[in-house]
Amino acid sequence: MSNPIYLRPLQIEDARKSFKWRNDAEIWTYTGFVPTQEITLDIEEKWLTNVLKNENEKRFAICLSSNDEYIGNVQLRNIIDNTAEFELFIGEKQYWGKGIGFEATRQMLQIAFNNLNLQSVYLYVHPQNIIGIRCYYRAGFKFISEDEKIKMVASTNSTAC
Repeated sequence: MSNPIYLRPLQIEDARKSFKWRNDAEIWTYTGFVPTQEITLDIEEKWLTNVLKNENEKRFAICLSSNDEYIGNVQLRNIIDNTAEFELFIGEKQYWGKGIGFEATRQMLQIAFNNLNLQSVYLYVHPQNIIGIRCYYRAGFKFISEDEKIKMVASTNSTAC
């Protein structure tokens, strides 16, 4: 069976869909992102234009292999000294709980370790995001600490890639 998803570099055109996700509070329940205003297409395009210029970030669209539908984002931010911060969200809620997050995590870690030659990738996850925590453990992340959010890390020798 082929992969249900693939990753491709995020593009400005993706703003046409992602700006709608930014205005859906349910999508952001377990993340640090909380919009303080309605996000318009123009705001999203400007934001995306700026962040795609950041050299210490790699942002990807999560797309379904079956029909190329763009359903979420996965990214590596703060790429410094062979390490990076991992972030993921599925914007199309009908794909929640279907293993898409795990597969996107697995593919992103392959890119991080095999293509970018990173040594470790860390993330912060909300303690109530039980599905996310299970996904990250399964992908090879290990628990590091807990404060308001749980910090987890994966390294080249600990992943399920």
